[in-house]
Amino acid sequence: MEIGLVGLGRMGGNIARRLMRDGHQVRVFARRREAVDELAAEGAAGAYSLEELARGLSRPRAVWLMVPAGEATEENVRALTARLEPDDVLIEGGNSYFKDSVVRAQRVREKGIHYLDVGTSGGIWGLEIGYCLMIGGEEEAFHRLEPVFKTLAPENGYAHVGPNGAGHFVKMVHNGIEYGMLQAYAEGFEILHTSTYPLDLRRIAELWNSGSVVRSWLLELAERALSDDPQLSAIKDYVEDSGEGRWTVMTAIEQDVPATVLAHSLFARFRSRQEESFGGKLIAALRQQFGGHRVIKT
Repeated sequence: MEIGLVGLGRMGGNIARRLMRDGHQVRVFARRREAVDELAAEGAAGAYSLEELARGLSRPRAVWLMVPAGEATEENVRALTARLEPDDVLIEGGNSYFKDSVVRAQRVREKGIHYLDVGTSGGIWGLEIGYCLMIGGEEEAFHRLEPVFKTLAPENGYAHVGPNGAGHFVKMVHNGIEYGMLQAYAEGFEILHTSTYPLDLRRIAELWNSGSVVRSWLLELAERALSDDPQLSAIKDYVEDSGEGRWTVMTAIEQDVPATVLAHSLFARFRSRQEESFGGKLIAALRQQFGGHRVIKT
C-alpha cells in the first residue's frame, strides 16, 4: 500500500522502516532534510515539502502525521488539509488531546477528507516488536488503511475503538495507567534501595519477572536499566510529563472518577523537579528505556 509519512522523529522514522520492510511504498517528509535523505537511502521516496509529498501520492491518498502534540500537530493538520482532496485519509498518530482530535476531525470532514486519530504505543522498540494502535474514526477509513495497521502492529495489536477522538482518548488513559505503574515500581524499588539489606536490585527485577504477579515489560526494562547503572548515578531525578497524565486526571475529575493512584503519580513527577530520589531516577531511566525519552544527566 502507498502512504505518506510526515515527521521522522523517534517513532516516525521507525514506522516508515517497518512499513517498508513489509513492502509498502512510503513517501516521507520532515523539517530536517537529513532525516528525509536517510530514509530515502533506505528505500523511501523523499519529499522536501508538503506540496511535493501530496503531489507524489496516488489518489485517494493516505498521509500519516507523526509530530509532537500541540502547535506542531495543529499547523501540519491545517497545511495538509489545504493540500489533500475529498476521500483522502489523514491519520494523526501523535499524543494529541482527544478533544482537539474531535475538533480537527470535524474541520477536516468539511473538505470531505477522512480523519483517523491513532493512539500509538511502542516507543523506540516498535520497529522490532510492533506498535499497539488504538484507532478512532470512520470504519470505512479504518478498513481502507487496515493493511498498514496490520504491518505496524503485533498480533492482536490494533483495534478500531470508536468514532473520532476515541483513539486518542484510549491512548490518554493508557498513558495515565503507565504513570501509575511507573510510580508503583519506583516506590517499591526505593524501599528496597534504602533498606539495610545488601540487595541486588537488578537480580530482584529479574526474579520478579520469573512467575511473580508483578512481572511486566516495564520490569524487564528496570532490569536492563539497573544492569547498565546499578545505582542510577548517571541520571538526575527529574521526570517530565508529556501531557497525557494531566489530561487523564482532568478527565477523571470531569467524570467524577476517584483516580487517586494516577493523580498521585502525576504529582510525584512535579515533586521530582524539586528534589532527588532513587524512585524518580528509576522512572526517568524506564522512560528512556522504553521510549527514548530525554534524561538529565548528573
